[in-house]
Amino acid sequence: MKALADALIAARQSNRTLDAAPLADTLQDAVQAYEVQDAVASALGWFKSGTVPGYWKSGGGSRSATLTHAPLPPHGVRTSPADFSDLVFHAPGIEAEIALRLGQDVTPAMAAKLDHGDAASLIDAMAVSVEIVDSRWQDLAAAPALLRLADSQVHGALVLGEWQPYAAVDWASQHCETKVGNAETVVREGTHPLGDPAWLLPIWLRHITRHGQTAPAGTIVTTGSWVGLLPCSRGDQVTAEFAGIGSVRLIV
Repeated sequence: MKALADALIAARQSNRTLDAAPLADTLQDAVQAYEVQDAVASALGWFKSGTVPGYWKSGGGSRSATLTHAPLPPHGVRTSPADFSDLVFHAPGIEAEIALRLGQDVTPAMAAKLDHGDAASLIDAMAVSVEIVDSRWQDLAAAPALLRLADSQVHGALVLGEWQPYAAVDWASQHCETKVGNAETVVREGTHPLGDPAWLLPIWLRHITRHGQTAPAGTIVTTGSWVGLLPCSRGDQVTAEFAGIGSVRLIV
């Protein structure tokens, strides 16, 4: 694991990509991937030691899938309208999402008891978000899932829209439109992979409190793409709008 962590740290420090093949069998399970996440974050000084990071991504392809999580480096989290031209991306893509914000502290004991029906009561606000997905792996499609998870679940940057009070939404009919550069607008309705972005909250909260720390009020999680992964290029202007919730704008 140390060799993998060292390789990812060096890749981020030098803004280069890695060949996944020599490291393909480094990890045995997700626990080890999360340990590499933590080692990279610690070495690069992303978070204050002993605290729960303030920004996260979480999600999965369906409710029957194992959800995955990653803390997000704060220098890449920005408010719409955002310009990311100062950051280095290798093969970026766009995901349009809904972000949720904790309205109160959540202790490990609280997280352990949560179920999918009551977790949403801990959320005070929601916002449209766009994640720029990017990877330190040269061939992302060929990189094993555990290596992607170790690499911050292939995160590049995040833009957040204006926060709105959290309220029950008919997610099955939620409309969203995403436009990347000169490509046609991508229109989706009710396409969140979990059916409800808040469904992941108990699983995510148990993950982020697993070492005994309390997740503070204000902690933010972005919850999975409604549009899959849309290709983009440096300099593209991107907009995403969720009807009744808000919109974001950014330059890749």
